[in-house]
Amino acid sequence: MRLVKDVPHDRYKIQIFQYNGKYILKIELGQFEQTYKIGETDVYGVEEVENMITEELLTNTLQRFVSMRTEWLEAFKQKNIKK
Repeated sequence: MRLVKDVPHDRYKIQIFQYNGKYILKIELGQFEQTYKIGETDVYGVEEVENMITEELLTNTLQRFVSMRTEWLEAFKQKNIKK
């Protein structure tokens, strides 16, 4: 997997990779990450992938991060409970 671009952002670590005929958009916040795979033939290059990173996408991404954290904290509580 080859890093193609680091996309600067105040809140997230955003990177675009190229691997196996796909662009991989990775968005990280703390210990959580979300990835999106886009076929190289579906876009005209890394610039088009970067243009897909809209405020709407990032707002929805934040909502998923909050949900992921809530689910993880609940699962973490269960680690010491014997069944």
